[in-house]
Amino acid sequence: MAIRVQADDFDVGAEYAAFTAGRTSIGGVAMFVGLVRDVAGGEAVSAMTLEHYPGMTERQLETIESEARRRWPLDDVLVIHRHGRLEPGDRIVMVATASAHRDAAFESCRFLMDWLKTKAPFWKLEATPGGERWVDAKDSDDAAAARWAE
Repeated sequence: MAIRVQADDFDVGAEYAAFTAGRTSIGGVAMFVGLVRDVAGGEAVSAMTLEHYPGMTERQLETIESEARRRWPLDDVLVIHRHGRLEPGDRIVMVATASAHRDAAFESCRFLMDWLKTKAPFWKLEATPGGERWVDAKDSDDAAAARWAE
């Protein structure tokens, strides 16, 4: 398991290589990489600043990761989430799950992203031509997370 909250960018290929190196029991890896878009709500976005509470954020990500491991037979999990000022095209997040079987990898990766979007303490501030605005929680994100209710 690796959970990292960092300002620095990450290399997806290098992270994948390290995640799978020497792991011949892994039958499948599912991966999601989120990027900053240049438009949101029909308005241009020139930058996004992600804020978080150090310590609390990592603990919540560990809780989410533990729940994924409880639900699926996972060999490993990787979560990298950036904070600070990011520009369109920059990587924000990488989630990777490894399992002996593809279904567990796919489903757990989706679960982790859905819960990360709604339960992890990150706040987004978008810079637009009309000024800065905080990003509100989206009903669609809540609905996605709700599909995993037990």
